[in-house]
Amino acid sequence: MQEALIAAARHWSADGAPAQPRGWLLQTATRRMVDQWRSDTARREREIRVASEPETGTAAEVDDTLTVLFLCCHPVLSPTSAIALTLRAVGGLTTAEIARAFLVPESTMAQRISRAKQRVAGERFSMPSPEERPDRRRSVLRVLYLMFNEGYVGSTGDDLTRVDLSDEAIRLARHVHAADDDPEVVGLLALMLLTDARRPARTDESGTPVTLADQDRSLWDHARIAEGTALLDGAIGRGAVGEYQLQAAIAAIHDSATTADATDWPQILALYELLERMTASPVVALNRAVAAAMVHGPAAGLAVLDGVDGTLPRVDQLKAHLHELAGAHDLALTHYRRAAGRATNVAERRYLDAQVARLAGGSA
Repeated sequence: MQEALIAAARHWSADGAPAQPRGWLLQTATRRMVDQWRSDTARREREIRVASEPETGTAAEVDDTLTVLFLCCHPVLSPTSAIALTLRAVGGLTTAEIARAFLVPESTMAQRISRAKQRVAGERFSMPSPEERPDRRRSVLRVLYLMFNEGYVGSTGDDLTRVDLSDEAIRLARHVHAADDDPEVVGLLALMLLTDARRPARTDESGTPVTLADQDRSLWDHARIAEGTALLDGAIGRGAVGEYQLQAAIAAIHDSATTADATDWPQILALYELLERMTASPVVALNRAVAAAMVHGPAAGLAVLDGVDGTLPRVDQLKAHLHELAGAHDLALTHYRRAAGRATNVAERRYLDAQVARLAGGSA
């Protein structure tokens, strides 16, 4: 019910209250409860399956999840619908979580998943042949990427991370890599390892997020960094460089810096500029704004954010940070308050509330 009230505050302020507010709230709350049950059930089934796997054998022999991944990414579906269906059926993500990943309303995503289920009903499912597999690979990689992102920064819940989900994404990426040595497959696995290596330092003892600049780098998982770097080195140069290899390269630059001040921000900015031209992603634009601010000053970062949709997650938080760097504390406070009001993850909300209190002199 609390999540339904949050959804109402977000949607009703923009679209107006529905004709039957109580019915809307009950329907939304029921849908969230069912989604949570399904997510919990999917997670338990994954844990049971992993615990029962034999220690020897190939990925195809010990785990059928890879087969299910490719089956859900059926060619009769558009890539977007296939990815959404797979996140629901294999990843166990709720409809609301998938909607946030695609930056669309929950109702839109619910309809998209429902239509995808109807579209594949009655289709003959079989593991794609080696000739067909490349056509489905892109959707499979996108599913794993979004699964990992939801695990690395949970969109809801009390904790910043969902370790079970990010670990599952890494496990499946290893299976895909074992079956397919395509450079982008390798790049995605490298990206996950290089990013997940920082997990031990991302929160303090209370679970509050710690910024990258303030993290204790001795806590990073250096074995994972070494593995991810080796994978990336082996992938670069084997054909065209794709978006996952570029993101892995950026993660490797962060991980190789012994201190925050030693980070090669000009190189990171150049890679984000290339990545944005390749993907046209607003999320990449947000990251490019950070890099631009580190290289050219906060005004440059704010100029990048001027061209980004202000309703996207993290926009207000980034604007607050950059305004604070520029000395505009009143603007920073306004954006921190707005970001805190929109936060759906409890740990992130706690961090943003602390920034509000700090800038307001403890009176917020």
